Amino acid sequence: MTGAAEPAGLATPLRRLVGDKTAKALATHLDLHTAGDLLYHFPRRYDERGQHTDIRSLVVGEQVTVLGQVRKTTVRPMRQRRGNLLEVTVGDDSGGLLTLTFFGNQVWRERDLRPGRWGLFAGKVTEFRGRRQLNGPEYVLLPDAPSGDGDDATAADTPDGGAARGGAAGPVTGDEIEEFAGALIPVYPAAAAVPTWVIARCVRVVLDTVTLPEDPLPATVRATRNLVGLATALHDIHRPASKEDLYRARRRLKWDEAFAVQLTLAQRKRRAAAWPARPRPRRDDGLLAAFDARLPYELTAGQRDVGEEIAADLGTPHPMHRLLQGEVGSGKTVCALRAMLQVVDAGGQAALLAPTEVLAAQHYRGMLDLLGPLGRAGELDGDPRGTRLALVTGSLGAAARRRALEAVAAGEAGIVVGTHALLYEGVDFADLGLVVVDEQHRFGVEQRDALRAKAEQPPHVLVMTATPIPRTVAMTVYGDLEVSTLAQLPRGRSPIASHVVPATEKPAYLDRAWRRLREEVAAGHQAYVVCPRIGDQAATAEEVGGAAGEDGKRPPLAVTEVAPLLADGPLHGLRIGVLHGRLPADEKDAVMRSFAAGDLDVLVATTVIEVGVDVPNATVMIVLDADRFGVSQLHQLRGRVGRGSAPGLCLLVTEAVEGTPARQRLDAVASTTDGFRLAELDLEQRREGDVLGATQSGRRSHLRLLSLLRDAELIRDARAEAIALIEEDPDLTRHPALAASVAALVDAERAEYLEKG
Repeated sequence: MTGAAEPAGLATPLRRLVGDKTAKALATHLDLHTAGDLLYHFPRRYDERGQHTDIRSLVVGEQVTVLGQVRKTTVRPMRQRRGNLLEVTVGDDSGGLLTLTFFGNQVWRERDLRPGRWGLFAGKVTEFRGRRQLNGPEYVLLPDAPSGDGDDATAADTPDGGAARGGAAGPVTGDEIEEFAGALIPVYPAAAAVPTWVIARCVRVVLDTVTLPEDPLPATVRATRNLVGLATALHDIHRPASKEDLYRARRRLKWDEAFAVQLTLAQRKRRAAAWPARPRPRRDDGLLAAFDARLPYELTAGQRDVGEEIAADLGTPHPMHRLLQGEVGSGKTVCALRAMLQVVDAGGQAALLAPTEVLAAQHYRGMLDLLGPLGRAGELDGDPRGTRLALVTGSLGAAARRRALEAVAAGEAGIVVGTHALLYEGVDFADLGLVVVDEQHRFGVEQRDALRAKAEQPPHVLVMTATPIPRTVAMTVYGDLEVSTLAQLPRGRSPIASHVVPATEKPAYLDRAWRRLREEVAAGHQAYVVCPRIGDQAATAEEVGGAAGEDGKRPPLAVTEVAPLLADGPLHGLRIGVLHGRLPADEKDAVMRSFAAGDLDVLVATTVIEVGVDVPNATVMIVLDADRFGVSQLHQLRGRVGRGSAPGLCLLVTEAVEGTPARQRLDAVASTTDGFRLAELDLEQRREGDVLGATQSGRRSHLRLLSLLRDAELIRDARAEAIALIEEDPDLTRHPALAASVAALVDAERAEYLEKG
């Protein structure tokens, strides 16, 4: 290793510290280039001697690192080639056993791999005659507990002059052995060419060489929140002397992650609040008042409260940036429409962006029905106080598109509904005052930003989602938005019963499910059958709802395959329609119109019906291959039934056997209609990085330790400290080290994602 001419810091290239060969391996296989990259490459877990690593759970084909104890060694001649085979059996206290095989003349390893020795063994799991094994694994033996006889087998003589090790990674040094002498043994995310002990050795070199910068966290925050210094945290997360030291180190580094995100969001929120926007105050005698007077039902208390929050925001000279979340069927669309009417009353226009043409068309028709004459200004039966609605989608004919765009550009259409077609050049607004984004997770950041750019001044923005968001996610991902929640369902909504149908274990249950559907149709109701795939081609991740199939499973069921089987089989004689994303837009719209009009009994569809589809007469939904869908997706789908006066029924058909994670997930969905509880469950099963948006930019993110589920209190505390600090130092000019730290943890692309999100 080469000495540094100047003090080494976090930005120092690893080749200066660990040598060219090792640095190249770290860069190639783990994308680690600098001292900082390595120090923020935290251990995946910590093993303890005597504590099992559950060898029984190893999966064939995985690259693993196992902590185990040598139980026995066997030497026998190889049958088909010259030399002897060394077999070493290692185990843990879970009762699991693993065989290590060394081919060729490596019998000398038997002297080191003697029964009783503990070691870390790394390799690819294979199976031979029903036994799990590692062939020619890399390994490092741990120091023996002091025995008083001075014998330390880890330093036994071997052909390479070092401690016993498989493969060709070079000798184990005394410093390396020291890495594993403590009670807690770090196990790193590793690669076949760079095992965990090589990473540990490099970390030791970096910790002993690098001069860490001044702690960027203000001393007052460290003291108030009882946080250890950064240098201590970085040392102890890699080389903890005790579980207490490790806990304190992880807590400090989690705090840094949460604090960096919250500071970024607090800055964005403060800057956004300073932007100018045209106020759109509420009028007592305008279109909104007339709409409220003709509503055929009374708003819920929640809708009234949310309406007051939105109305107040729209009346300010700064852009509203609000998230409206609510259960399926809680009445978000009416809240959004009332906000749009307030903007129209104030002389502006409002645009509603929907994720699909089906949903855009449904929003358009639904709002026309709700507004009645108030939405037909200029027509013979229109109300002169009203406005016009325009629908802009990619499938509009040339003449209809031209008329719609002229109405939008002239300001005659006060409310514009559309898909991403609203983003294209040629769609110009006279005075865009409000942007409503429905199910915003369906749109990319750039798409949302393009629509906002169509206004002369930043428009007010209302984001709607029917996917309940746990509070920690709202704080961390939507922290620069004000959040309104509709938890109360409107009167008249019917209960929905949900049941899991184990098709493989109890085929008779599936037969009963189809009979139950026929009973509902006979009673004058309608039904959905949902499949995870369209068909006629290989399944895509989008068609499967983003859920990968489990090992050895057949392809997911497809709409185009299931529909004819149902028509010729259990649903023979019923009027069956098909709906999926590859149908032409006019055909999709025609199918939905037929179903809504009652001309179809059963709609066999993909998740294109997941959001917004509202047919009150539909009372039963059968989801096939339900284990292929996510928790929130199933909850959204289930919300399509029970929207009228008759109770809803949702049947989740699966081949997942009892006790498996997939089956437990379905059992949880069937057990509750509480969307917020299901959102917590969904969060438990998703990667934190996905939730945090860390994969948005494709670049390295240092948000690695923070758990939105387990660290709710820490996130709340970090948010409070961040808001207080930004209030007194908006640009962190008095805290330059902290500003640099935030920039490292939340890079520019991720900051932009958070701002636009």
